[in-house]
Amino acid sequence: MNISGIASSSALHAVSGASSGAPPQQKMSNLFDSIDTSGSGSITQSQFEQAFQTKNPPAVFQKQGADAIFASLDPTGTGKVSKQDFVSTMSKLMASLRADGSASSGSQATDSLTASLQALNQINPTNVPPTAPPGTLINQTA
Repeated sequence: MNISGIASSSALHAVSGASSGAPPQQKMSNLFDSIDTSGSGSITQSQFEQAFQTKNPPAVFQKQGADAIFASLDPTGTGKVSKQDFVSTMSKLMASLRADGSASSGSQATDSLTASLQALNQINPTNVPPTAPPGTLINQTA
């Protein structure tokens, strides 16, 4: 199934580093909001690690690991990261990690894009609960 033309009242939404045309900072802001389920304005390492496992981050982030990424987000070791710090640091990290990855192999980027498109085309919008909030990441396994 090709999802490029899907539009419905249930509005299928997926969060991904490359899923929409939104600016990177907006994507990171939306991601933060989805992790900060309590609405406290900050996220803990535990919340970040849970999101890291359930939201299927890009391969360049998976390679670094949740602990290393959180350490970059929380360099002073407070155990919490504000939305402003999260958006700023994650945007910089994403640009840096992607630049490092693309410099090492252009075919990896192509392979990643191909795999992402294949995974997106396997999403069945009828499996999305009508009550799913916008921005919900749908994890599908092949």
